Amino acid sequence: MTVDIFIPCFIDQIFPQTAWNMIKVLEKLGCDVHYNPDQTCCGQPAWNAGYKDRVKPVAAKWINDFNTQNPIVSPSGSCTGMVRNYYLEMFANTSNHLKCKSAQSRSFEFTEFLTEILKREDVGASLPGKATYHDACGSLRECGIKDGPRKLLQNVKGLELVEMNECETCCGFGGTFAVKFDAISVAMAEQKVNNALATGADYLISTDVSCLMHIDAYIQKKKLPLKCMHIADVLASGW
Repeated sequence: MTVDIFIPCFIDQIFPQTAWNMIKVLEKLGCDVHYNPDQTCCGQPAWNAGYKDRVKPVAAKWINDFNTQNPIVSPSGSCTGMVRNYYLEMFANTSNHLKCKSAQSRSFEFTEFLTEILKREDVGASLPGKATYHDACGSLRECGIKDGPRKLLQNVKGLELVEMNECETCCGFGGTFAVKFDAISVAMAEQKVNNALATGADYLISTDVSCLMHIDAYIQKKKLPLKCMHIADVLASGW
């Protein structure tokens, strides 16, 4: 299967190894991975900040950059959710209407693509230790992803998966929310980290690096014994 990959801004600029690890897993499972170097932001930050008119040309470019028949796989539930849930609001009854519908139907978050399309729950990964999983808002609320990541993690050799309290509660990042309401945002990160630490986990794992970046900033500042990992990095471990 040929797949197009969409690499979100945070991963492209700060965590490129996560993109490479996603590619590593997809290729291991037999996918022919295609990357369009002209791709840019999906427009989510500006959309969430209320600048909807400014998002439209960015989103139109995105649609044209992925104007193929291939599945579009991204290591981000929030970016996938942006395309699926909000693009049609911009392009309904326009010349991009059909392209938009096509892109929406072909867009998948990475773990969702593995479990729902490729029907794979074991990729042969191994990582010794104990882990807990954070349900990122983008994956859980925008894409309805809940069980897939957990099934994948349960099949990682040597990894014990334990649930933390309030695993579905927001970590406090929320894009511009963390800037506009920093005190609330930090308090939410503190609650998330304390719940993770209470499980005795070595790793806090999620599908979205935006959440992990926010949580890890709190961990690093407090010098706490917890490592954040994107699930793509976990699934690429040990082989």
